[in-house]
Amino acid sequence: MKTNFLNILFVAFLGLAVVGCKDKAKEAETTDAETVAETTAEATKYSVDAAASTITWKGYKPTGSHDGTIAVESGVVTVKDGAIESGTFLIDMNSITVTDIPAEEEMNGKLVGHLKNADFFDVEKYPSAGFEVTGFENGNLSGNLKLKEKTNNITIPVTVTESGDSVTITSETFTIDRSKWDVKYGSKSFFDNLGDKFINDDIELKITVKANKS
Repeated sequence: MKTNFLNILFVAFLGLAVVGCKDKAKEAETTDAETVAETTAEATKYSVDAAASTITWKGYKPTGSHDGTIAVESGVVTVKDGAIESGTFLIDMNSITVTDIPAEEEMNGKLVGHLKNADFFDVEKYPSAGFEVTGFENGNLSGNLKLKEKTNNITIPVTVTESGDSVTITSETFTIDRSKWDVKYGSKSFFDNLGDKFINDDIELKITVKANKS
């Protein structure tokens, strides 16, 4: 009976592990910064609609997770023959919110403050992050992502939808390894002996950008 019970537990654990692996977002391919894409006269220029654009984030630790949003402050993107040709986007790091804790709860403000301070994104010193397009091929958008003082090139799958005088760029859910941008707090990439107090390096992101013809 004991052996059967242990077998059932093992099968249940294996099933959970398979589901967890299946649901885990893929890390964006990350390389050194690359040359920024140029704009041609034939491309259509769009200006970002900040109110209709957003970035959602999710961070994990052994005891659970937190999620929230970050605003796209501004940007310009050019499209030619249904493909992204070039683009520059500014991200407002002061706009970080936490959505899994009610806004009126004290812990919400504490977590937002912690994310904004020097432990994480140091928004007083680095109020903006940036993304510059370096290429677009087979539905994969590449660009230089600058966070704090670090710039790395990432490649993410996106869908480009043109409708009338607007274009919407929607990414699949993906992750970036924050340690590659020197976001160090609670990271096992920088600190030993954290035990179960560490915070995962992977940050899960999903980006939606809407832009209108300039």
